[in-house]
Amino acid sequence: MRLNPFDTGNINVRSSGGGMPGGKAGGIGCGTIIIAALGYFVFGLDPMQTAGMVESVQQGQQQAGPANTNEQEVCTSSEYATEACNALTSLNTTWSQTFRDQGYDFQEPTLDLFGGGGVRTKGCGNASSAVGPFYCPADQTIYIDTSFYDTLERQLGAGGDFARYYVLAHEYGHHIQTITGISDQMRSLQQRNPRRANQLQVLMELQADCYAGVWAGKNRNLIEPGDIEEGMNAAAAIGDDRLTGGRVSSENFTHGTSKQRSDALRMGLQGDDRACDRITNVG
Repeated sequence: MRLNPFDTGNINVRSSGGGMPGGKAGGIGCGTIIIAALGYFVFGLDPMQTAGMVESVQQGQQQAGPANTNEQEVCTSSEYATEACNALTSLNTTWSQTFRDQGYDFQEPTLDLFGGGGVRTKGCGNASSAVGPFYCPADQTIYIDTSFYDTLERQLGAGGDFARYYVLAHEYGHHIQTITGISDQMRSLQQRNPRRANQLQVLMELQADCYAGVWAGKNRNLIEPGDIEEGMNAAAAIGDDRLTGGRVSSENFTHGTSKQRSDALRMGLQGDDRACDRITNVG
C-alpha cells in the first residue's frame, strides 16, 4: 500500500517499555509471544490477565522505562515503526474526515510502540509483549510491540505490509467503537446477558475488522496488487476456527471464524462505515 510519509503534526505516538520498538529481527521471544497472542486472539482473554500470567513465569524481564515521546525518533526507529506511523497518519486523516462529514467530533488515539518485553499502560495495568497488539479504551491508546509482526508472518503465515496495516487498522477500529459509544453499549449488553457474551464479543471484533476495511476502501487509490489478498489472508489466519484447529466449539469463539473475519473486512472495503454499524445493531 503506497501510504504517504507520516506527519508528526497529525499523530500521537510514543514508545514505552525497556527499549525502542524492534525491526525485522528474529528470535525475539516468538515462542512465548505466539502462545499468549493466540490466547488473546482465540479465547478473548483479558490482555492484562494474560500478561500477569506470562510475567509470573518470565524471568529477567526488563523493567519498563520512561516513554519516549519524540515522535520523529520513535517513527524512524525501525521499518515497522515507520510503517505504523505512516498508517496512523492515514487512519487519522481518513476517520477525522469521515466524522466531520457526518457532523461529529473526532478524537485521535495514541499509538504506543513499546519494546523491551512489557509496557505499563495508564488505564489497563501492565502488559507483556506476549499479549500481542491491543487497544486500551481507558487511555484510548493502541499498544503494539512490533516484534508481533514477525510472529504474524512466521507463525501464522500472514506476511506483507497490508497484513501489518490490517492489524493496526483493526485495533483502530476498537477506538472508533470507544468514541462512538458502541463499546459501552455492547459491554452493557454482555453484562445483562452473560450467555451471549461471546457472541457479542465476536460482533465487536467483526465490526473492528469491517472498520479496518473501511479505511482501506476509502484509500483504494493507494492499494497495490496483492494487498487485498494479504489482508484477507491475515484476517483468515486469526479466525477462531483456524487457530483452534476445531478443538474449540463455536459457542466459545470470541473473534469470529476465518470466513466471518474475511467477509467483514471485505464488507468494509466498500468504504461505507454505516454497513459496519449494522454488525452490532442488536438488542
